[in-house]
Amino acid sequence: MPTWAWILVVVAIIVVVAVALVLMQQRQRAGLRERFGPEYDRVVEERDDRRQAERELAERAERRDKLDIRPLTSEQRGDYAARWESVQAAFVDRPREAVVLADDLIVEVMDRRGYPVESFDDRASLVSADHPEVVDHYRSAHAVSTQGEDSSTEDLRQAFVHYRALFDAMLTDAETEPRTDRADEEPVNGRPAVEHRDEQGRSI
Repeated sequence: MPTWAWILVVVAIIVVVAVALVLMQQRQRAGLRERFGPEYDRVVEERDDRRQAERELAERAERRDKLDIRPLTSEQRGDYAARWESVQAAFVDRPREAVVLADDLIVEVMDRRGYPVESFDDRASLVSADHPEVVDHYRSAHAVSTQGEDSSTEDLRQAFVHYRALFDAMLTDAETEPRTDRADEEPVNGRPAVEHRDEQGRSI
């Protein structure tokens, strides 16, 4: 075969490989967008480097997929739902304490389901792979819960609403029951959330 023919073969191979790599990258990007939703855009914007952001998200997904995340039993869901209602009732008179208790209860639910709970960053990272639509709620609520006395009553109310959004998502097994991601809709087992109001008469 003449030299020019070999050159054409080599060029054709390079083109095919390049196209395959581009298609693979596009499929991976589409998969990450679908899985992480708004979290994908947040990480890309935060990192200011799409490839770095996608590597980070792919590592999160891989780490999450190696975990054995277990759905709660009906009995466990009922117990946690009742405990949440108790914490929610406490918000009226003790909002700061209720926010801390809400954080603790969510960590307990995550631990029961099989998520690592040693650090907040780990929890938020792994939750984002399963519930990207509510992980920002978790970050916002946790930030308020760690402010101590600097948090206003309105900050605490918003934090509690954010915690409730994540609690609803974590309590219901996505594979067996419909899940709502809005804090003002039915959170668990088709039962409406118990509504309480703060001292200004606002629903929490």
